[in-house]
Amino acid sequence: MKIDIHTHILPPEIPRFKEKYGYGGFIGLDYGTGCDHRTARTAKMVRDDGKFFREVERNCWDAPTRAKECEAHGVSHQVLSTVPVMFSYWAKAQDAFDISKYINDDLASVVRNDPKHFSAIGNLPMQAPDLAIRELERCMKELKLSGVQIGSHIGDWNLSDPALFPVFEAASELGAAVFVHPWDMMGETKMQKYWLPWLVGMPAEVSLAICSVIFGGVLERLPNLRIAFAHGGGAFPGTIGRIEHGFDCRPDLVAVDNKKGPREYLGKFYVDSLVHDPEMLKYIVNLFGEDHVALGSDYPFPLGENEPGKMIEAHYDKKTQQKLLRDNALRWLGKSL
Repeated sequence: MKIDIHTHILPPEIPRFKEKYGYGGFIGLDYGTGCDHRTARTAKMVRDDGKFFREVERNCWDAPTRAKECEAHGVSHQVLSTVPVMFSYWAKAQDAFDISKYINDDLASVVRNDPKHFSAIGNLPMQAPDLAIRELERCMKELKLSGVQIGSHIGDWNLSDPALFPVFEAASELGAAVFVHPWDMMGETKMQKYWLPWLVGMPAEVSLAICSVIFGGVLERLPNLRIAFAHGGGAFPGTIGRIEHGFDCRPDLVAVDNKKGPREYLGKFYVDSLVHDPEMLKYIVNLFGEDHVALGSDYPFPLGENEPGKMIEAHYDKKTQQKLLRDNALRWLGKSL
């Protein structure tokens, strides 16, 4: 059984939020002339100012198409989350709250229609922690989702910011799995060529997020928080030596909110397996432990793993495969299937 914890889906019909809220910046789906979500094979994600964002295929909004591809790839179950561009952390708080509810209602409907193939983690208006907690409670208690996906930072707040701690605290108390995904990549204005925001910025964003929850004391104060980070932990695994050395040599700068070193938290959070290199996969399994790496493919996007789990199956015995492909995902989700 393969459980993929890192997959993205969009609602097939996205309202014209600019018309509703009176300002722009929102993403919609353009199926082309004479097509809609029932007939189109591809669609364009377009901002409401007409700027093209990316083209997606039917598997990005159509659950039955996803289910067929899951079976073709030997994936038993996907954990669905929205596409990070839909976070809308820049929007007005109440509007982002409404958008999150719309996204989460759609996610819940996909799961209700096909619980065999899908679980889901919701979206939160993280720029307004009080509203985020309200929606988190609804996700867990009413919609019966498995947790939530959040960004690697929230506007000017890193994940260490005290304003965000109540959200993490609520997630821990509610038993919600938390998945941290990079978005709004640092230095993006200086990386306009070569797809560098995705190749350089994304790994840096994940490392920023991991360092923030460690140095900010989030993991220390909430030992039962089940939190996972996308893209194999990004740049963090490759720079843990530098990060640890910085903690040791300049505690006056690094250890200001938490006196425990970063290596003490290895094995206390999860990462997905999406590293694209067998030697790096072996490294993160050794670093974080074979109980804290779970299959994640970034389906259905091109930077993902085209055949989810293939690298794991090629390099590990059956016992370890079961942990990486199934058991660790279930432990992070806090559920059985």
